[in-house]
Amino acid sequence: MSDIDPITGLPRELSVWESIAKEDQRITVQTVQRKFGKTITVVSGFDARSINIKEIAKKLKSKLACGGTVKENNIELQGDHKSKVREELIKLGFARETIEVR
Repeated sequence: MSDIDPITGLPRELSVWESIAKEDQRITVQTVQRKFGKTITVVSGFDARSINIKEIAKKLKSKLACGGTVKENNIELQGDHKSKVREELIKLGFARETIEVR
C-alpha cells in the first residue's frame, strides 16, 4: 500500500509537488579542502521541507561511485565531483539555470 499525500489525497507517486519544488531550488556546488588535504564536494541550497535530501544523496553517491553524507541540509561527497554533480542533478529533475558551480 502506498503513502497518501495529506494535502491532495492522492498517492505520493502521483504527486508533482517534488518536481515543482526541484525547479525552485537554488543549488550551489563547490569543493572544500578538509584535514590532511582531502577534498570534498559540497552541494548546498536544498529546502529540506520539500525535497528528500537523503534520497538525492543516495542517488549521487551511487552514480559517482563515492562516499558521502548529509549534514545540515548539505550533501557532502568525497572527492572532487563538481562537473559531474551538475549533470547528475539535471538528470534528477533540477533546472540547469538554478545550479551554480563554484
